[in-house]
Amino acid sequence: MLQHMAGSETSGEADFGYRRVSAEEKPHLVRQVFDSVADRYDLMNDLMSGGIHRLWKAELIDRLGPRPGQLLLDVAGGTGDIARRFLDRAGPTARAVVCDITLSMLRRGRDRAIDLGRVAGIDWVCGDAERLPVGDASIDAYTIAFGLRNVTHIAAALAEARRVLKPGGRFFCLEFSRVGPPLLRPLYDLYSFTVLPGLGELVAGDRDAYRYLVESIRRFPPQRELARMMEDAGLEQVRFRNLTGGIAALHSGWRL
Repeated sequence: MLQHMAGSETSGEADFGYRRVSAEEKPHLVRQVFDSVADRYDLMNDLMSGGIHRLWKAELIDRLGPRPGQLLLDVAGGTGDIARRFLDRAGPTARAVVCDITLSMLRRGRDRAIDLGRVAGIDWVCGDAERLPVGDASIDAYTIAFGLRNVTHIAAALAEARRVLKPGGRFFCLEFSRVGPPLLRPLYDLYSFTVLPGLGELVAGDRDAYRYLVESIRRFPPQRELARMMEDAGLEQVRFRNLTGGIAALHSGWRL
């Protein structure tokens, strides 16, 4: 099932990569980016990370420890990668809702799930991370993988995550972050700003989309700052773990 929910209206300004745009404009610009790359999104993830993103996602699922009967909300869930992994682990009594702002990504995920025989237990909802179409205290687990940096107001999205989690529910954010080892940083910058946009042009036909994605990583709060923002939103026992030298980080917290 694919549902379409209206996004929230915002005010002020927001980062769109290295540009400043109006907050009302950013969701539309983000949708344009992902509309452009939806058909090649999974392939590009494999090429960009050398397949390592699969290990990072496996780490998220291991830390989450899916159980029978749980309800997962995967926000910015795109092609459904996390939701499918969750359901494979949790079993047939579990359910997952994939929520994304971009319809083309959801359609891609739904079609792929059907091709894989994953029809039952998963719903597809088009909605805004800052205004989730989900009831208060209704979700056992909330995940967002490589999506939080694309929202207009991160603090608002974190507050929404806490709102929809049940007491005892868990929050997980997997996101590109700040590289730790100093010797790795210049190499990572060279790869990010030179190789990735070229790869995006060659494979997905859109250099600008992947330049934005690189810029959005650099504008995203570093690990400890994001942890503080999670605590400010009311999440507790907040922790993070660097993955691959801090190229990505896995943040977790509880609603208690």
